[in-house]
Amino acid sequence: MSTEQPEGEGEDDIRYFVRIGQTDLDGTKSVERALIEMNGIGRRTARLVCESAGVDRTATFGRLDDEDIDAVVEAVESYADEVPEWLTNHQRGYFSGETVHEVGNDLSMLRRQDVNRMKMINSYKGVRHKRGQKVRGQRTKSTGRTEGTVGVNVEAIKEEEAE
Repeated sequence: MSTEQPEGEGEDDIRYFVRIGQTDLDGTKSVERALIEMNGIGRRTARLVCESAGVDRTATFGRLDDEDIDAVVEAVESYADEVPEWLTNHQRGYFSGETVHEVGNDLSMLRRQDVNRMKMINSYKGVRHKRGQKVRGQRTKSTGRTEGTVGVNVEAIKEEEAE
C-alpha cells in the first residue's frame, strides 16, 4: 500500500461528525447532503438554509470553519422566521397558534402528540389511527391488506391434481 495521500486530500482537518441540536450529521458529505439527513429538513429546506447562512452548499461540511458551522446552526434554528408560513412543517399549532419549523426529535415528538390528541377526541383521523387503517383517503378494498392472500393458490391445486 502506498503511504502517499491522494491528490486533493489535504491534512486530516475534517470533523467526521457535526452536531446540530440533538442530531449528529456526517461531516464527510456536502453541507446540503448532510442537512437532508436531519428529520424536518428536505432538499429545498437544506438549500434555503445554505443560502441564508452564506455557505457553499457543495462544500464538505466537516471542513467548514466554526463560524460557518455556527451560521448554519443559526439558519436552521431561525428557518421559520425567514420563510413563508406555507414552507414550514407545523403551521398554527393547536395550543400556541404559532407557526414553527421543528427538526430532529422535536418533530417526531410533535407528530406523536398530534396523533394522540386526534385519538383522544375521537376525530375521524384519530379513529382510523386507532384501528390501524389508512388515514388519508386511500383505497382499502383491494390494497393494504394485512391478512393472508385472498384468492386461488394455483400451485396447491396442481399438486392435488398430480396426486
